[in-house]
Amino acid sequence: MEQAYEAIELAKKSGKICKGANEVTKALEKGKAKLIVYAKDVSPAEIVMHLPILAKEKGVICIEVGSKQELGASAGLPLGTTAVAVTEEGDAKDIIKTLSAK
Repeated sequence: MEQAYEAIELAKKSGKICKGANEVTKALEKGKAKLIVYAKDVSPAEIVMHLPILAKEKGVICIEVGSKQELGASAGLPLGTTAVAVTEEGDAKDIIKTLSAK
């Protein structure tokens, strides 16, 4: 989980990220997403339930984290967010490679 947050923070500074379930879904469908991170505490859960399935179909790493507040903070938002997609890795490339090897 910590590596996922770190990857988002690095990609935010040196690459590109998408925030929110709709933007993340679009990035996945267009084949732009390199890493998907979504929060476990989303209510209702149906908002993010499709992300792991879609990510698996597209061959993208998908990680569940505990808190949308922490996820939002790592994406540089004052509020929580349901999901984040890394679309351009930037300096997070090595971390994403490490995560994909697990």
